[in-house]
Amino acid sequence: MRARRRSARLLGGLVLSVIGAGAAAQNDYPNRPIRYITPYAPGGSTSFTARFVGQQLAEAWGQQVVVDNRPGANTIIGTRIALESTPDGYTLLSIGAALAGNHTLVKTPYDALKDVTCIATVLSYENVLVVPPSFPVKSVKELVALAKEKPGEIPYGTSSHGGPTHLLAELFNVEAGIRTLHVPYKGGGPAVADLLGGRIKILYSNPANVATLNREGRLRELAVTGKSRVPAFPDTPTFAEEGLPNITLTNWQGVGGPAGIPKPIVNRIAGEIQKLVAKPKSKEILNKLGFEPFYNGPDETAALLKADIAKYARIIKAGNIKVER
Repeated sequence: MRARRRSARLLGGLVLSVIGAGAAAQNDYPNRPIRYITPYAPGGSTSFTARFVGQQLAEAWGQQVVVDNRPGANTIIGTRIALESTPDGYTLLSIGAALAGNHTLVKTPYDALKDVTCIATVLSYENVLVVPPSFPVKSVKELVALAKEKPGEIPYGTSSHGGPTHLLAELFNVEAGIRTLHVPYKGGGPAVADLLGGRIKILYSNPANVATLNREGRLRELAVTGKSRVPAFPDTPTFAEEGLPNITLTNWQGVGGPAGIPKPIVNRIAGEIQKLVAKPKSKEILNKLGFEPFYNGPDETAALLKADIAKYARIIKAGNIKVER
């Protein structure tokens, strides 16, 4: 009996010790560098967002935030690495539309609804359709006419297969009654490079990847999604203005991590992101790139991801989009 009581005391002490250590680790967070995985190639908007958030966290906490680009397999490689990491808040993940689209498109090694801790959204944006000045179209109507003359011949680029820009392109094809040739990339940066180099003729992109090039006259924007024009590109019409009102696809970027991150750590990260999004300087920086500051907390971000999974599933079904492997 005494031995049993002694064992119980020892076990109870061990449990309290583990709980105490866990609480101490949460209170001490962060005490080492944070890894921020973005599942795209360098040079695109997700890398910008990760650096944007990372700088805020680093300045607030005095710890380095290392942006780690892990492109490949339609964002699955980088996402899997992040979601298989220890859920202690020291590995963060760029989340958004690709995570939602892949849930329907492919059998992923993770479940977007169960294996992700949603922390916060950072920004929202409309997508744009751009062409190089050498391409002989100056409007959506002219592009549709040319595509009907050359069905399946005009190559277009997107930042991933099944991501938001691909879904936008397929939605455009369906609404306009055309066929174009998809060339997927591992991020917006490589896609823009090939557009400038002439390998592709059309690019569907978020505005940050093309804003500077547009201002320099190196690209021509034909249309933007959304109900109204984007302030960064006031001369670019909406798809609705071009006669295609059903082409609307607002997207967002945010921060997540593997399932099981302690709530106090999640809230601490979300709190810093909320501060960043609320700064007037942040609005100035984001608006210049065609972005809008857009903060949601953990629960609201999780609800948004769930809603996007349903929304993109409808688009994928309507466009009969398949994984090209």
